[in-house]
Amino acid sequence: MTKTVLLTLGRLPKALELARALKGAGCRVVIAEPFRWHVCKPSSAVDRSVQVAAPNSNTQQYLDDLMRIIAEERIDVVVPVSEEALHVARLKPVLPSHVHLFSPGQAKLLQLHDKLSFAHIAKSYGLDVPETFSASDPAATALALVYNHIIKPVHSCSGIGVEQHVEGTTLNLSRTAPDSVVQAFVPGRHVSSFSVAHEGCEIVTVLYEGTVFSGTVAVCFTRIEKLKPVNDWISRFIDKSGHSGFISFDFIVSDEGRAWAIECNPRATSGIHFLNNADLALAILNPARRHPVRFKNKRSFQQSYTTLTEAYRHIFRPRQFLARLKHLISARDAVWSARDPLPFLLMTPMSWDILKPSMFSGISLGEAATRDIAWFGPGAKPSGPETGKVSLHGASHGK
Repeated sequence: MTKTVLLTLGRLPKALELARALKGAGCRVVIAEPFRWHVCKPSSAVDRSVQVAAPNSNTQQYLDDLMRIIAEERIDVVVPVSEEALHVARLKPVLPSHVHLFSPGQAKLLQLHDKLSFAHIAKSYGLDVPETFSASDPAATALALVYNHIIKPVHSCSGIGVEQHVEGTTLNLSRTAPDSVVQAFVPGRHVSSFSVAHEGCEIVTVLYEGTVFSGTVAVCFTRIEKLKPVNDWISRFIDKSGHSGFISFDFIVSDEGRAWAIECNPRATSGIHFLNNADLALAILNPARRHPVRFKNKRSFQQSYTTLTEAYRHIFRPRQFLARLKHLISARDAVWSARDPLPFLLMTPMSWDILKPSMFSGISLGEAATRDIAWFGPGAKPSGPETGKVSLHGASHGK
């Protein structure tokens, strides 16, 4: 029997990856998206695209829109895609019994998304995280005096509002938001992960690292082999937490080989592009089977339009320009498919709702893509374009 799947976002390449995977498994795919135009809309993998309210503009209307689609389209599975997952998870206790939400409920997701709460949870499992305190905690002031450190909003995403400071800096609480956290800076290699899990069982984990960045968002990324400290950390966390659904982490691997998790993103990330589509679909549609998920043969993926732009930005710096050009030539585009070419060919007009605020309002592409859907706390709104200070600890592993 054909299943109908609702993807709750369509503007990002990972949504297209999911749509193609599920369509290839014989599913009927419906997209719910606040933007009128988005990269999934012209795809042959999408059966219907429905415009909905933006959760940060009208949360209740957004949830009502989703429930209407679930009823009208006879949805069997709801799959959150990105930052909107924090809002979608509110539906878990009210969904019809035959509808499966591929996500934990909101309370659990909020614990993982919250930078301070996540650090406490990981430490309770005996896992390494840098010292992390609320900015209003006297311990944060003491930490800032003796360690290089990061200040970031407790609910930050896409590196928005993240700052790096050197040791000895006095915390300015009148300038720092009271819900910010202060985290000790750990030098080392930045590694990102993406996992699919079911009831505490790790189905698959992929590790990767950004090679070309637009601001703080990786637009070209390469899969790396297993790193035992990182993989062991992830396996233990999934087991202890009993997590089901997508879950992603950012790590710093120190020179000594120790893995420090700096934050958790309980959603899909660009790591999804490395997974075999047929296996990915099975992991979503029948996670209890715990079918092995293979990697694609290609080790590097990119958003080629943005990678090209980043190359041209460095055209008068030959070394940086050639490095980006090398990645542009060697990496596969995450959107392109000969069987489904329109999303790639129409990428610019379909992405206008992201490009326009980035071009004319002075905000990053990452913020433009998420400010209407990301969770910034109850009733909170994203801050203005001046809050784009970032550091390594604020780098995002792709949208």
